[in-house]
Parts: sequence; C-alpha cells; structure tokens
Amino acid sequence: MALVKLNLSDFRNIKNASIQPAAGINIILGENGSGKSSVLEAIHYLGLGRSFRTHLTSRVVQHGEKDFTLFSQCQQFLNDEQITTIGLKKSKNSDTELKIAGQKAERLAELPGILPLQLIHPESFTLLSSGPKLRRQFVDWGVFHVEPEFFATWAKLTRLLKQRNAILKSGKRYAELAYWDKEFAVQGTIIAQMRRRYLEQLNPIIKSALADFLPEYDFDIRYHPGWDSDIELTELLKQNFMRDQQLGYTSLGPQKADIRIRANGVPAHDILSRGQLKLAVCAMRLSQGLFLSQHSNKRCTFLIDDFSSELDVSKRKLLAQYLIESKAQVFVTAIEKSQVAALLTESCKMFHVEHGKLTEF
Repeated sequence: MALVKLNLSDFRNIKNASIQPAAGINIILGENGSGKSSVLEAIHYLGLGRSFRTHLTSRVVQHGEKDFTLFSQCQQFLNDEQITTIGLKKSKNSDTELKIAGQKAERLAELPGILPLQLIHPESFTLLSSGPKLRRQFVDWGVFHVEPEFFATWAKLTRLLKQRNAILKSGKRYAELAYWDKEFAVQGTIIAQMRRRYLEQLNPIIKSALADFLPEYDFDIRYHPGWDSDIELTELLKQNFMRDQQLGYTSLGPQKADIRIRANGVPAHDILSRGQLKLAVCAMRLSQGLFLSQHSNKRCTFLIDDFSSELDVSKRKLLAQYLIESKAQVFVTAIEKSQVAALLTESCKMFHVEHGKLTEF
C-alpha cells in the first residue's frame, strides 16, 4: 500500500494541507511543535482509525473548529494502478464519518486491511519494556494480514470471553460455564495456532535483523499462548473456576498470550539500553513489513517519528539502509536535514512544516 495523495483539514495546528508523497522515502522537517508529527498522526488515523498520541479527539481537532477531515488516495496492491480513496471525519465528541472508495463504511476495523502501517516513535521501546498487551498486538497485526479467518475468529473469541466473565461475576456453579468454556477453548486454540504458525515463520527474519542491529547479543524469542499448552484449555478453565470467580475475570487463555524476548539469556528490557531497545523494536517492525511483502501482494507503510532519537550516526545509517532496501513507503520526521542524511535518495521527497503550514521542498 502506498499513499498517492494526502489532504488534512483542521487537524491539530494544520488548517489545510495537501501533499503527493513519494512511493518510497518521505522526509518531513520542522522545529519542535511545528506540526511534523501531526502528519504522521493523520496517516495513523487513516490506517487504524485512531491517534498514537492521545485518546481524546477533542485535542486533535483544531482550536475553534468542530471536527477534522482527512482524505487519501491509496495504491492498494503492488504492481497495480488501482486507487482506493479513504475519507475520515471526526468531531470533538468523537462522532465519526468514514468513506472507503466513496462508499459509507460502518467500521474503522476496515482500515488496517487497506493501509497496513508500522509505527516507530521515541516511546517504541515500551513494546519490550511494558506488559504483554503491546506484544500481543504486535503479533496480531501480522496474523491479521496473513490469516484471512483471524479477525472473525478473534471477534467470536472476544464475545465468548465477555460472556464468560459476566457469568463468573454472577454465576455460582461451574455447570453454568461448561458450554461457554467448550466454545472458548475451541476458538482460543485456533487463535493460538495462528499466532504460533505466524511467529515460526517470522522469527528467522527478526533474528537476522537483530543480528545486524545488535550483533553483540544473542536473542531468543519464544511464544507463550496464555496457558500450559500441554493441558487442554477446557480442563484448565475448569480447574481455575474458583480462582477466576474470585478474580472476576478469566485468568487463562489467548487474551493472556505473550512473546518472551531474551538477550544473552536475560529478559531484553533488563539488559538493553533505551537506544538498544529502540533498535530491537525497529528490527521487529521492519521484519513484519518485510514478511508482509513476501507473503502477500501488500506492502507496509512505515511511520518513523523523530528518526534520530536514541540512535548514533552508524545506527541511523543501518536503519536507513533497511528502509531503503525494503522498497516500502516511509514517512520520517526530523528537525534537521543532517539527521536524515542517510535517507536522502534521488527519488525521495522532502516536506517542511512551519507553524502548521506543510510545503514540499
């Protein structure tokens, strides 16, 4: 997927802007607070229906306005000139209007299938340093794009989990849960199999990238499905009924899955510096984009906010080399041109943001 055109209206400090990005590298320069990260945020909205900077739409709508509007033209497949349009309008109270290919769309969940995105920003290290939720999202991003049945299966599992948790809070006997547990175990096992299958294919690509970015460490990446897989999930759910009832929620299952990443035998977040954690996350997300292009006719768009943050010159060059060789569409922000020198190619485009005005160099 590549953005061919991007329009922004009343989005943060950008009143009106329109750009035609390059199919490859796009560099957005500007001082802190100029609005350069807002351009990435707008693309993130078009790919996921939400911001990566705030949960409050009212903070994204320009001061004095009622809503913001985003519009894009996207090239949907590799080697294909078909153009898909996305239009998104959100008000301060989060009312949403979404149109895809000129037709009203009911669900923001349709967006990721059209515009696959990977985001790398100064807080990306939390993928490895925080709890398992972000790592599950990392895995599920990839599974969603390569397993056609994943989304429907996950939606079914989510409904079953909600029902099970409600019964845990109101029911008194396990017999009330037996039927739901059987269905939950079936769907949960399918999800776990999809995740494991995906990671088994992705791991060699990640390890190769990690060896380039952090050759001083030996990495081990292991998948934990959220329960002891040597025992049937239905049996474990039954055994944990009393404990789950006391907790008021289901403590075992795919909603508790994680990927455990070790460097030289130690949890990665305990041994790597912030800069090294960012490099590890870069390796992981770049690997996902490469895997997507290898196993589908889609390509990933990379958003990299503050390209030089936490990285020395040699690591910037290595990251730039990976991005250029990926042949993906890339949007990076920086304060100075010198910080992205390794990304400058004949085909790249450069944009400048100053006081909310976005222009091409």
